[in-house]
Amino acid sequence: MYIYFKQIIPLVSFLCIYSNNFIIIPTLINMKKPPIQNLTRLHPMIKFILATISTFCAITLCVSVLLLATTKIVNVDHSSHHVSDPTTLNHLVFGIASSGKSWPRRKDYAKLWWNHNNGMRGCVFLDTLPSNDTNNSSSSPLLPPLCVSEDTSKFRYTYRRGGLRSAIRVARVVKEIVALNHSDVRWYVFGDDDTVFLPENLVKILSKYDHRLWYYVGAHTEMYEGCQVFGFGMAFGGGGFAISAPLAKVLAKVFDSCIERYTHLYGSDARVYSCITELGVGLTHEPGFHQVDLRGNIFGLLAAHPMTPLLSLHHPEAIDSIFPNMTAKGALQHLFEAVKVDSQRVLQQTVCYDNESSWTVSVSWGYAVQVFHNNLPLPEAVRVQKTFKQWKEGGSVVGGIYTFNTREVHPDPCTRPSVFYLDKVSYGKDFFIISNYKKSFQNCSHDMPTKKLEVIKVVTNKLDLGIKQLQSPKRHCCDVLRSTTGDMMEVVIRECKDEELIYMH
Repeated sequence: MYIYFKQIIPLVSFLCIYSNNFIIIPTLINMKKPPIQNLTRLHPMIKFILATISTFCAITLCVSVLLLATTKIVNVDHSSHHVSDPTTLNHLVFGIASSGKSWPRRKDYAKLWWNHNNGMRGCVFLDTLPSNDTNNSSSSPLLPPLCVSEDTSKFRYTYRRGGLRSAIRVARVVKEIVALNHSDVRWYVFGDDDTVFLPENLVKILSKYDHRLWYYVGAHTEMYEGCQVFGFGMAFGGGGFAISAPLAKVLAKVFDSCIERYTHLYGSDARVYSCITELGVGLTHEPGFHQVDLRGNIFGLLAAHPMTPLLSLHHPEAIDSIFPNMTAKGALQHLFEAVKVDSQRVLQQTVCYDNESSWTVSVSWGYAVQVFHNNLPLPEAVRVQKTFKQWKEGGSVVGGIYTFNTREVHPDPCTRPSVFYLDKVSYGKDFFIISNYKKSFQNCSHDMPTKKLEVIKVVTNKLDLGIKQLQSPKRHCCDVLRSTTGDMMEVVIRECKDEELIYMH
């Protein structure tokens, strides 16, 4: 419409001017010394023609200008609705729930991912400030600033015996973080003091969504029983969740009155979920958040990560070290060596087949490589091995059911895959990323097919997912290259070709 009227105005103007010149000027020129009576008769006719043309042109011009003005306004509004600057770390604000007792021993987890120099903003909410905080964490750029929560004694807590009243204080972090009035906020991200975030991946995932709309983004627990009790639509707080700024501001206004209706609930996340539900908003599920309501060895979970960037890990003190012969914190630091090089590819699973030996090779980038001594079809290879235990010891049968596809670990150690854990990662020539994985001890009484194989070298490009790739994820392919000595295997990860199938040829 705008283009049409922009083109028509010059045409109308031209016709108006041309018609005046064509009718009046030639008429006067061709009247060579006309008699007085001819001029007298012609004069009223000329006046009539001039008046008619002038009126038409004036009306056309006015209407066109009005339409142009209106169209321009609509056009500008339409453009501003779709154009927006990319979301960055500066647009996120973190609200971390902790206590004066737990923060001194858990702040090292925050050091893994917090970096004030990258423009990160947020606060750790405590009931009281630690009395022996010798490192002055409230002003350290390596840690988030500390905030003391408001008094919650006026709020009722009626959950049956065994609950923690601190759930009210922790829940109100969603209100108190908004009250800090940070500028230019698009997303508020919440977690616990033992939640380990990957901030760059959070930015990437949240960029999929329009921050001006109401969004509640997170994931449920791994336990089916936990989802039955608390709801499949609740984002579990330890795994972390995000709320878009417009929703957070409205939630903050109504939160105190809302939680008075939910005094009987156990945790903080249940209160947040209930009040967001009352506002008519449902959970947008992002499987990169991990509550980790598991115990023991979570290798199976990490080795078969969903096709989405890793966003968080939780409960590091309740699980075994994720790398052998390391402390829990040391193992996470080791993982973050890969995170710093290519955060989007960390834990992304790629499966390929060594046709020469009929082996199946599964790469969980930045963590581990498994070599199965047989042909394991892809649908089986991407299932989570049950290397872990239930969250509740001696739990019910339902407690052993999970919210993802699983498969049992083979009882014979010699039949299990050989595992190679991350040793080091670095940049190679032409900006290729090279990660090396060393074989882990395997308790087998006889020689394994992979006896000679000691190191697996994985070559990749840095992963930079676009919005369309995030909305429609696709697994990468890989090729296996064997060394002449047999002690090393090289795996090259690449994008799959059109119509390429991942299977044993």
